[in-house]
Amino acid sequence: MMRCYKQKKNGDRMLKGPFIDAKEIINKIEKNGHQAYYVGGCVRDLLLQRPIGDIDIATSAPPTKILEIFDHVIPVGMEHGTVIVRQKGVSYEVTTFRVEGNYSDHRHPDTVQFIDQIDKDLERRDFTINALAMNREGCIIDLFDGKADLYKKVIRTVGNGVERFYEDPLRIIRALRFSSQLGFQIETNTLTAMNQVKHQILTIAIERMTTEMSKLVQGKYVHHGFAYLQKTKIYDYLPILKKHPYIIDKISTKIKPLGSLSELFALFYMIETSISISTWVKSWKCSNKVRREASHLVDALKYYEKNGLNQWLVYQLPSEYHDGFVRLVNLVFENLSVSKTEVASYERTLPIRSKKELDIDGNDLVELFPHLNRGPWIQHKLQELEKEVVFGKLNNNRNLLKEWIKWNPPEIN
Repeated sequence: MMRCYKQKKNGDRMLKGPFIDAKEIINKIEKNGHQAYYVGGCVRDLLLQRPIGDIDIATSAPPTKILEIFDHVIPVGMEHGTVIVRQKGVSYEVTTFRVEGNYSDHRHPDTVQFIDQIDKDLERRDFTINALAMNREGCIIDLFDGKADLYKKVIRTVGNGVERFYEDPLRIIRALRFSSQLGFQIETNTLTAMNQVKHQILTIAIERMTTEMSKLVQGKYVHHGFAYLQKTKIYDYLPILKKHPYIIDKISTKIKPLGSLSELFALFYMIETSISISTWVKSWKCSNKVRREASHLVDALKYYEKNGLNQWLVYQLPSEYHDGFVRLVNLVFENLSVSKTEVASYERTLPIRSKKELDIDGNDLVELFPHLNRGPWIQHKLQELEKEVVFGKLNNNRNLLKEWIKWNPPEIN
């Protein structure tokens, strides 16, 4: 018999913020004669008193019924029972209770059968700490001792680990990710199953691994995740790392939380400079935004290695990457360190923030030297002026800049 365990001091005190907003969806589903529960990560994080991310809801109502009940529904995965309900500008994933067939593609079940009881639905989930459900009154359904595993700080599969990981090998990377985020140990049998099935990681779309790895590197306990990555040698099945495992060996003991995958690629590059940032980005199928950020960080780290921290470095590096730069300096260089305060201090004193603010442009240089053809000398001279201004050697005044140019004319071979 399935039991619902009511939390001590729960009720309105526990169900605050996003749960209260999502409660309207649950109430409406129940008024239409169906069951509905908060499920998964939001329940886990509530019990751990962590910040609540997305609120997911599981229901006995079929997706067609959800379309009837709510005015604003996005049918993102009707065949798998999932829709997005929009409520007061927030999206909620609502999924029908289901049991699943085999996973031929190691990601999606071949068949899905909608059911009206939540117990079988919870059986299909990956880890016990994610197989928790909670009703609108704060009662917890815990069929697999997920609460006990939260208390023990253990990551354990629901049921047979080998079966869970064969169904979707991404769960192997997810185990590392949860260890990184929560600081939990991976239970012995679960770890054994991961090692048995890890070769199936090769069947996973790179984009899905990239998403998990991005979350992993940002984890508060990222050293846990990397320790397991090294211990299991899962890197043997990851892009580039499978051919250069020493990269993981070099950073696994000293890694600290990073802000993005871009920072990780910059760190990897500083360890093995023969592998370009473009190669990392292409191999992991990341965006141009990731490439730009990683490239900016590498350029800043190289400059810092030669020149230390100064106005030009801070000026050249976009402000949104300053924190990442600080994190990386303190990881890459053993006897050197930089603080956010130091970087912010340089930033506050910058006379200009971009070339656009320079009180002279290329057209002014052409007018000053009409006998010269347009060419690279224009950009070279403008950068010289930039540096003079940024370092405080020259005021950003049009007349002063022109005067400086006259005394420092371009050298054309």
